[in-house]
Order: sequence, then C-alpha cells, then structure tokens
Amino acid sequence: MKKAPALLKILVSVLLLLVLPTSCKKEKHAVLKKTDNTAEVKRLTIIADSCFENSDYKNAFNTYTRIISLSDTVKDRIDYVDALISLAYIYQYQGDYIQSEETVIKILPHLKYMKKPRFAWNAYFIQGFNYFKTDNLESALVYFRKALHLNTSAFRKWGILNSIGIVYMKQKKYNAAAFMFEKITTEGYHAQKFKTNSCDRFELMDYAVMLNNLGICYQNLKNPKAIDFYNKALKIRLKINDRDNISSSYAALSEYYLKTNPALANKYAKLGYEKASEVNFYVDKNYCLSFLVQTATGNELKKYTNIYIHFTDSINKARLKNKNQFSDIKYNFKKDIEENLELKSQKAEHELEMQRQKNRSNISYVVIFISAFILLFLFFHITLKGKKEKDDAIFKSELRISQKLHNELANDVFKLSTRIQNSNLEEPKTKEELLNHLDQIYLKTRKISKENSIIPFNENYEIGLKEMISEYSHSDLHIIVNGLNTVSWSKIERIKKITVFRSLQEIFDTMKKHSDASLASLTFKINDKNLQIIYIDNNTKVQNSSINLKNRLKSVENRLKTLKGFLQVSDSENQGFKVFINLPL
Repeated sequence: MKKAPALLKILVSVLLLLVLPTSCKKEKHAVLKKTDNTAEVKRLTIIADSCFENSDYKNAFNTYTRIISLSDTVKDRIDYVDALISLAYIYQYQGDYIQSEETVIKILPHLKYMKKPRFAWNAYFIQGFNYFKTDNLESALVYFRKALHLNTSAFRKWGILNSIGIVYMKQKKYNAAAFMFEKITTEGYHAQKFKTNSCDRFELMDYAVMLNNLGICYQNLKNPKAIDFYNKALKIRLKINDRDNISSSYAALSEYYLKTNPALANKYAKLGYEKASEVNFYVDKNYCLSFLVQTATGNELKKYTNIYIHFTDSINKARLKNKNQFSDIKYNFKKDIEENLELKSQKAEHELEMQRQKNRSNISYVVIFISAFILLFLFFHITLKGKKEKDDAIFKSELRISQKLHNELANDVFKLSTRIQNSNLEEPKTKEELLNHLDQIYLKTRKISKENSIIPFNENYEIGLKEMISEYSHSDLHIIVNGLNTVSWSKIERIKKITVFRSLQEIFDTMKKHSDASLASLTFKINDKNLQIIYIDNNTKVQNSSINLKNRLKSVENRLKTLKGFLQVSDSENQGFKVFINLPL
C-alpha cells in the first residue's frame, strides 16, 4: 500500500508535463503580436525598384521576394502588389510565362481595392503578353482590350494599341498591324512627345519598340521602308542605352539582311546575341543564334551550332516540364459580388481548416496523455511483477538449498555430534576418524555452495568450468577433458554458457548417483557453427537403461530445447553410457 502514493505522484507529474507546455504555448500564442514591417517594406521597395530599372533582375528578384514575405497584404497592399507585378515582369523577361501567369493570379483579388488603374493595366498587360507568348492569341487580345478600356493615361492607351498590333503581326495580319503602327508612330502619344523632344527615357523605349514593329510589318509586306524604321529604332535605343530592347533591333536587322547580305546579317546577329545574353532575354537569344547558324562559316559555324543546340535543348526541357501546367484561367472582374463571395469562401475554408487543426491538436494531446499513462502503468506493472518473480525465485532457491543441506548434511552432522559425545577424543585413531568425517562434511558443503554459486562469464569462465568438472573427479573416477581450450568461450552468448555449465553439472550429478564408472571422458568441439559436447563413461551398473537415464536428464533436455539444441542418450554393452549435446551458436 505504500507504493500507491508514489505512483500517484508520478502520474500527476506526467500529467503536468503534458499540460503545462500546451498552456504555455497557448499563453505565448495569445500575447504574440504581428510585427509591423511597413518601414522595412518601403525601404526594400526603393532598393528593388532601383535594381529593376537598371536591369539587375537577380537582385531585384530577391528583394521583391523579401518584400512579399514581409508585407501585410492589407496595410502594405500597394507595395505588395507592386512587388508581384515586378516579379511577373521578371519571370516574363526570362521566358517563364507559367510562373509569370501564376504571379499575376495573386494580384487579381487585390485590384478592386486599388484606386489607381495602373495596377490593373499592368496585370492585364502581363497576362495578355503571357498568352501571346504561348500562342493563345485570342485570349491575349481579350486581356489587351481589357487594358485598353481602362481609364488610364494616353501613354498607356497607345502602349496597349502597340501590343494589339503585335498580336495582329503574330496572326500574320500585317496590313492591319502596319495600319495601327503607322497611326501610333505618327499620331500617338509617343510620336507627339518625340516631335517636341520631350520624351523621357521610358517613353523613348516604348517609341523605339513601335518603330521596330512597323519595320517588321513593312518587311513582311516587302516594303523597302522597313530598313528606315529599323535604323530609327536602333538609333534611339543606342542613345538611351536600352539594354532590354537593343538586342531586338539587332535581331531585326540581322533577319533583314539574312538573304541579301549574310556578312552584315552575321554582324548584327553577334551583336544581338551579346546584348540579349547580358540581360538573359530568351527570345532574342534564340533569334540571334538561329541567324548566326545560318550566316556563320568554318569554326564559327560549329561553335554557334553547338551553342544553339544546347540552348534549344534546355528550353525544350523546360517547356516539356511545364507542358500541361499552363491553363486558361479566367477571372470575371465585372461582378464584385462574386469576388466577395469567393474571398469569403476562402476565409471560411481557412477558418474551418484552423479549427480542424485545433481539434487534431487536442486529440493528439489526449492520445499522448493516455499513451503515457498506459506506458507508465505497464512500466510499474512489469517492474513489480519482475520483482515479485525475482523474490519467488530467491525463495524457491533458498528452499531448495535448505532441503539439500538437510538431506545431505543433517544426518552426517547428527552422527558426528553423537560420536563426539560417546568417544574418547584423546585417542589418536578416534581423533583422525572425526577429522576425516569433518572433512567429508566440508567437501559436501563446498560442493553445494559451488552448485549454487554465480557462474563467471568473463575470461574466468573456462577456469570455473574446469574447477566444476574437477570436483567430480576422485580416486574412484578419473575424468579426461578434451578440446575445452579450443572453444572461444568469450564469443559465446551468456545464456548459452549458463546452459552448458548447468547441463554438465546435472549430467555429472546423475552419473555420480546412478553409475559405477571408473573412467569418463568429456569432449568439446565446434562443428558447422554448433557446439558439440560428448560425454562417455565405462559404466556397467545398469545396461539397456538409456530411456530411464534420459528421463533423469529431462531438465537438461528442456534447457537445450529453449536454445534450439538437443540431447541424445545411449548405452551399449561393455561401453557404458554416452551423452551427446548439440547447441547452435
């Protein structure tokens, strides 16, 4: 009964260990406040925009990604959406239209909260361009026309008309495209500012694109004015160091001279490839490499052919990977109610998922507590049971030793006591007989002690085994031991050493009681990962009694069976008893 309070204390301690971390976690969670990163977001936006404007897209990408991770999508919505737009452009410049589209999709739910239409214009423009680059021209026109209908500046309206003209070019409607570009480059916003020399750098960049596109239309219509517009566009781009688009001018000029002047075409293709490589512009790199393959000769042909093959292979692998990923994603901006319902649905799903997670956590805590309780109960139950079994084993062992002492020594001690009382101890003969009798009692006591002593399992095991065997050897019985030293006892398991020791003890005890042998041999050997022990004596006391002898050695047989070993007993006329033990190692 004294153990119950201790067990109760341990159970309470385990319960506290399980509950306290959870309580602390909840308390900690309750006091956590969302960090205000607005100032850091503003600072990073300035850095990222500077990198973007200088075509340092690698650093711009990393900084915009950081902005997105720090931003509060409500409080820092403008910087957050701006970063997404810039990332979508960077993906687009690198030819990753799938990722660009996925980035734009994240922008769409925020557009209704944005007062300035430039955010929607950029989103529609990027999406339209992505569709254009993946040959979904009708969808591209849909998004470009959405952008055109926004209440934006003349600059953006003329810019989107330029994009629509590009789609017409892709559809090979060169007359319609040329008509649109003629209007843009003569009457458009950019044309008016160019005439008054009031264009800023970005407006000049756009105007050069429009001139270059008109040149492409004229080239496809076999109009010789194409070269004039190509050169005008190149002149503007060189003047403002337009690193993003200058490769397009060189690619267009290379294609223009491809059939009439291959050397000049080769020159422009090299320049275009070099400039496109600086900003990793996939489209122009591809065009210029194809023109270089067509115009190069000798070693240059081999060089650019290998570059072109490697380049197209890497692009094809990327396209193959994303082949089935691009989807026709439609978003209806005309119905605010549907948008609100969708956002509310997403919020409800999120809250439901959070509740499910909370329920799963609570269930986990209960399961952990019950499991810990069961494990603790099992631990104490097994410990107490083991202790009880150990106490029972000790009691039985003490009882067995007590009975053996009583059976073997009590009578001898009584006889000795009686003899001492009735004998004259002064006589030398009587004194010698008493000493011999005492010596016999001592030897019996020592033997019982040895039988129940702890078996050594270290390097002294072999010595202990020899001592045990030698105790059964006397003037009437000579025991020969062979092969004991050949066995590596240190490599044999502890339980198997116990089995060998106790089995041999029982065999010698049995033979001592039921045999008149004067010579016995004990042979040890290892055969095919089995320890084999052979006992042979010259017993003549009982013949044809191997069955009875085996019954007497039943406990030895049972010991061996637990370790998948076996025992064989046989007798033979004039050859005594033979016991064979086989124990797998």
